[in-house]
Amino acid sequence: MQILEKVVAEHEPDAILMQEIKCTTENFPYMELESMGYNIAVLGQKTFNGVAIMSKSPIEDITRGIPDFADEQARYIECVTNLKGLTLRLASVYIPNGQEVGSDKFVYKMSFLRALREHLQNIKKFQEVCLVVGDYNVAPEDIDVHDPKKLEGKIGFHIDERMAFRSILNDGFYDAFRAKHPVMQEFSWWDYRGRSLSGNEGMRIDHVLASPEALDRVFDVEILKEYRNLEKPSDHAPILTVLRS
Repeated sequence: MQILEKVVAEHEPDAILMQEIKCTTENFPYMELESMGYNIAVLGQKTFNGVAIMSKSPIEDITRGIPDFADEQARYIECVTNLKGLTLRLASVYIPNGQEVGSDKFVYKMSFLRALREHLQNIKKFQEVCLVVGDYNVAPEDIDVHDPKKLEGKIGFHIDERMAFRSILNDGFYDAFRAKHPVMQEFSWWDYRGRSLSGNEGMRIDHVLASPEALDRVFDVEILKEYRNLEKPSDHAPILTVLRS
């Protein structure tokens, strides 16, 4: 909560999309966050997973879970909100980690990515300003990991995962960070173990996917890696996306 409060104080975001909140919908800290001026939509789950969207404006047309994808895990929430005259469709997504290549959890991860792709194909037909933001647990290109040779074939950088992610891009959504920073190497996640952070041994697995209509309005995308250095941080850094209204 302290880190979230710091992000709000320093950047005054109009909307915040969170993943892995690890609490049930009814136990989400609504009072504290509403006092900051946010409207809130949550899909929670006890102990694991959980996603949420906070907006300075009213939230409408809420979708909890990927439509037509049977899933007991709380990993996707979507809504419509109007911020400073701009109507946006926002989605917060937490892609499964997959644990080990070839495992049941890896199969689930691939199924989830396919379901997300199909849903985004339907969304794209409406030609809306849409951002699909979250922890994708996939680093799509060599530049997105600290050691592509070492990580080749490992979870988060396996070719099957990368192809599934790129298939979403091939359908017409855009990796907003890479669109704004074609050759910049930045990471969004560092393992808690070893010298991952001090040695900058990270991966860029958190992404802002933008519809064509949204990409036209993206001014910048910045990974706020300084928050990873705070006391008791998440192992992921926040991503700040600035849109032209």
